[in-house]
Amino acid sequence: MSNEMKIKILFRLRSLEMGGVPRVVLDLLRNLPKDKFEFTLMLNLYQGELVSEIPNDIKLIVLEKGREQMSKNKFIHNIELIFRRLKLEVYDWFPNLLYHLKVKEKFDIEIAPGYAEFEMVLNSSDKNSRKIGWFHSDVGYDKNLKRVRKRIQLMKKFDWMIFGSAQTRQVIEDLYHEKFPKSSVIYNVIKLSEAREKAKEFPVQFDVHPHFVSMGRLHSRKGFDILMKAHKRLLDEGFQHHISIIGGGSEMENLENLKKELGVENSFHLLGSQLNPWPYVKAGDFFILPSKSESYPLTIGEVMALHKPIISTNVGGIPEMINDGNDGVLVNVDEDEIYRAMKSFLTNPDWVNQLIEGTKNVDEKFDEMKIYNQITEIFLQQFELKNVS
Repeated sequence: MSNEMKIKILFRLRSLEMGGVPRVVLDLLRNLPKDKFEFTLMLNLYQGELVSEIPNDIKLIVLEKGREQMSKNKFIHNIELIFRRLKLEVYDWFPNLLYHLKVKEKFDIEIAPGYAEFEMVLNSSDKNSRKIGWFHSDVGYDKNLKRVRKRIQLMKKFDWMIFGSAQTRQVIEDLYHEKFPKSSVIYNVIKLSEAREKAKEFPVQFDVHPHFVSMGRLHSRKGFDILMKAHKRLLDEGFQHHISIIGGGSEMENLENLKKELGVENSFHLLGSQLNPWPYVKAGDFFILPSKSESYPLTIGEVMALHKPIISTNVGGIPEMINDGNDGVLVNVDEDEIYRAMKSFLTNPDWVNQLIEGTKNVDEKFDEMKIYNQITEIFLQQFELKNVS
């Protein structure tokens, strides 16, 4: 296709802070066929660890600068934050003004890659573009029923919805009796080769083995407090091991306090956010994910790419990723079950080796080209429907 014939697609994101949704968007911008599509990325904030990874050939629209570009003077910085918030609120209230000032062309398709962008895309002043929403969350965990129902109603307004796992869509039908006939399930692309390459970038050596590694934002729903209590029980029984958690977040202080309360300051390590976590995962003996809620976490496939034995809670779309007992172990969100699985890893090396062997088919299991082709087909279908209507 010539440039005039290419399908014009706009992705909207709040920012590029480290997280699953921004990583998925950047990967799609790099790998979907450029001979068919012309991509533009609109950021509310030019902010986050992943800003440097925006592909050079992608058109970029930025509404407001990020914290990194603001004044170092605390008073001026706070004033800038206030004005930034006010400007973004004005754009929310008057989307026609936003598109008049910032968006200089029409798009065939506009995409909300997560629920944070739903209203941004649905309120677009371009009524002729096809609107696609992406949803990755397990609403079964969210106790705020009003918020969930609002998101479901917004999802029903899109021309097409993409769900990140079959469970993500099914739980909405089971709990809220809402079906989405104009939708499909497409798994997020897992960059196996990228994880392997990044794992080689610098050496990491843990002083103590066996060593469990985990990764995720420090949030109450990630279950790191449960993991710490299981860790303490094993230590008390004489099973020496250490645990390292990669990630930052609001629960850091609570977890530090719990470490002191349980007396595990020297064996439970909070490593904070790491732009490249894979050398740490590679250096560990096992990987464990104790989350209370997930959708389809990329981390699971990336850890399998490094052939690490995995213990994970049986939540969200994870059973669609792990073949229990073959290439990983699934447990319920329960301290006793996590404790027993960890104890088995520490005491049964033959079983652990069987799990490692089970990860050898990971490249066939997570075929990225299949996913790119599925997404491409949906974009082409929506473009055809736009022209028909």
